[in-house]
This record gives sequence, C-alpha cells and structure tokens, in this order.
Amino acid sequence: MEKQKQQVQIAPPNLQTVVLNIEGLSPLVIHRFSSKAKQEMADKMQAGSVAKKGKKREAADFTKLYNESRYISNEGWDGFNAACIRAASISACRLVGFKMTLAKLSLFVIPDGYDKVEPEFGLIRIFGKPRRLESIARVETGACYVTVRACYDDWKAKVQIRFDADQFSISDVTNLLARVGEQVGIGEGRHDSRNSVGMGWGSFRLTNEKIVEKAA
Repeated sequence: MEKQKQQVQIAPPNLQTVVLNIEGLSPLVIHRFSSKAKQEMADKMQAGSVAKKGKKREAADFTKLYNESRYISNEGWDGFNAACIRAASISACRLVGFKMTLAKLSLFVIPDGYDKVEPEFGLIRIFGKPRRLESIARVETGACYVTVRACYDDWKAKVQIRFDADQFSISDVTNLLARVGEQVGIGEGRHDSRNSVGMGWGSFRLTNEKIVEKAA
C-alpha cells in the first residue's frame, strides 16, 4: 500500500524580541505582598476560629515595612514585577479592539533578573533611587491606616518583549507599550487600578535615550 502524504498546515512559532526603553512620567510606587503578611495569613488559617482571640497588635516598624515593599534582585538592584508589563499590555488591547485572549498567547516579557526572596518572580530593573512613601489608605471596612511603600520619582527601565510576529509587528508592540505608559500605567495608583480610578502614578513614555548601566 502507498503511504499517504500528510500536509503540514501549522507553521512553527515566529517569535521575535524587541527592547524598548521607558522613562517615568510620574512616580512609580511599588508595594509587594510582604512575607510577614503571608505568614500572618498562614498562622490565622492554621489557628482556625481562635485566630484573633487574645491577640495583641504589634508596633509597626516603618523602615521594615518600606524595605519589604521593594523587589530586590539577587544582584542587589531594585526592580518591579515583570508580569505587570505583560498584564498591562494585555489590558491595553481593549483600547484598540485586539482580542485579549490572543494577546495572552502572543506577548511575553523577558526579565532582567529574579527576586532574591521569592525567585519565582522575574524582575525588570528600575534605574532610579527609591524613597519611603507614607500615605493614608482606606480598607474595605472604611477604616483608615498609614501604608508604607517604595516610591521612585525619577525612574527608567529597559523592557524586553518577546512576541508572536504572526500576530503583532514591531510597530504594534511599540505602540501598545506606548499606550500602556500613557493610558494604563504600572504599579500602585495606576490609571487602570482595579480598586480605584488611580492616582496617576506609574505612567511612562518610550524614549530613545540610552540607559546607563549603573547602580541606582
């Protein structure tokens, strides 16, 4: 019997990479979920119904809260979660009528390094000096409290995006990231915040200026 010839209709992935420099237009505010908060949640789950009985509130250490709000790489530089660029890019697809489900399969961010405490988090390096930001926040119960976060006033970053060239062109990816910077934002208080209308933080623009590779 003659062997039947099979016709291949699925092309291999056409993945390309583009490197884009960004410069902050507003402060970048970072607030990672602290290891202490995770441990407290785990303790409450293990304690069950008696979790709050007789528990005394500890005094807040603002310096420690500030340092725990930062992402710091194994090499010692500050960064932000690389996943936020991917999430923001997918969200920005709504502005141009591109299917977000396809964007999820077509846009990926290459990290510059990994977090030294939780190495599962890929980081984009922040070129800029952090400062401690103390703000008044309101929880779901309506009560106010002071939140301590890391803030970068003058910041830059170099973003490496790997994309499916059968879905996006380099111009598409570039313009999409420009929309992220102007209309979506990243970090705390961004325009596209899930819990508010944002504070105008985390906005940026694309720049051709070369980023100097030096410590913040």
